[in-house]
Amino acid sequence: MFSRAIRSRSLAQSCRSFATSTALSADFTHAVIGGGAVGLSIARQLAGRDGTSTLLIERNAAVGMETSSRNSEVIHAGLYYGATSLKTALCIEGRHLLYALCIKHQIAHANTGKWIVAQTNAQWEELVKVHKFAREIGVPTSFVSLERAAREEPFVKADVGILESPTTGILDSHAFMQFLLGDLEDRGGDVATHSPVVGIRALGEKGSQGWEVTTKDRRTGEESSITAEVLINSAGLGAVEINNMVLPASRHRKMFYAKGNYFSYAPSTPLTTHLIYPAPESGLGGLGTHLTLDISGRIRFGPDVEWVDSPDDLSVSRERLEEAIEQIKRFLPEVQADKIVPDYAGIRPKLGRASAVVGGGGFLDFVVQREEGVEGFVNLLGIESPGLTSSLAIGRMVEELLYK
Repeated sequence: MFSRAIRSRSLAQSCRSFATSTALSADFTHAVIGGGAVGLSIARQLAGRDGTSTLLIERNAAVGMETSSRNSEVIHAGLYYGATSLKTALCIEGRHLLYALCIKHQIAHANTGKWIVAQTNAQWEELVKVHKFAREIGVPTSFVSLERAAREEPFVKADVGILESPTTGILDSHAFMQFLLGDLEDRGGDVATHSPVVGIRALGEKGSQGWEVTTKDRRTGEESSITAEVLINSAGLGAVEINNMVLPASRHRKMFYAKGNYFSYAPSTPLTTHLIYPAPESGLGGLGTHLTLDISGRIRFGPDVEWVDSPDDLSVSRERLEEAIEQIKRFLPEVQADKIVPDYAGIRPKLGRASAVVGGGGFLDFVVQREEGVEGFVNLLGIESPGLTSSLAIGRMVEELLYK
């Protein structure tokens, strides 16, 4: 959650009259549902277009309170998602945009680099695959010598080898989203918080005259409706629910929730200066329990993958700690296990119980598309990692889907 207050208004307080230069007439040109990093990026991008108006609709009291603020805050390189996937293309483009934005606007970040460590021959083979793939897509990686490893990271164990990703980094996701919010409003965009969507109605034939969106204020119970020419579903954990409000039953989806538990570590030893990841393994829903750093240099471990039935339970599952410690000790054997404590948990929106990485089997890519059979509806589903890294590129992609 954000430590400083933001403008908080319901949908009713955000409504204003808008008439387009086309045959349509609506309150807004664009309505973006979902105020995480991706929704903020999309709304900011669209708000920058001349002669348009954009409304961002968020169900919580503030933007960025769900997946976007409950993750590792890693700027990913794009090493795991397949050469032809949206995840790879958007992650690489998004990484460049994100570093440039952070530098230009002095948003806290650090290009720490990441070491992927192998303890077995099978894991070494995975590192070789990652390195080969990285060369194919133009992302720099290199193997770390034992001498350098002992010098730079004496506490890190890697029995067989280490692959370095020098373009991986971290950022303050809260500061990033605060910037996007401020820039969205500076561009004339409106934001409605406390406004979960309870109904969507197509106007005209399958949305040919726009969309009516109805929300219910969580504080007062008041329902409000606005109309928009274009509707963008960027609702994250609620995206399938929005999908099912818009599309016919034959195109309904089911959401799966992967809970990731994070653990913090306060002692000054052992420490690292790089992010440390285990080699990717088949069957995992993510990249395994890894070591990341926050902007202040504090060590965090996680996330694991715990399949849950609801996105509402954000308590850290303490029973997962023992398993996490076992995994951590594989690459950081001198860690003080009694000093690893539960920190926070996040939920990743998934379209199936499969992997976010190509090697995990049943790879699930991002869905970012204009839906056939309806007018003016852009649908984003399964936006998990590397969604934060990709967010600025996704904003550009949505604009191109609509206008180019």
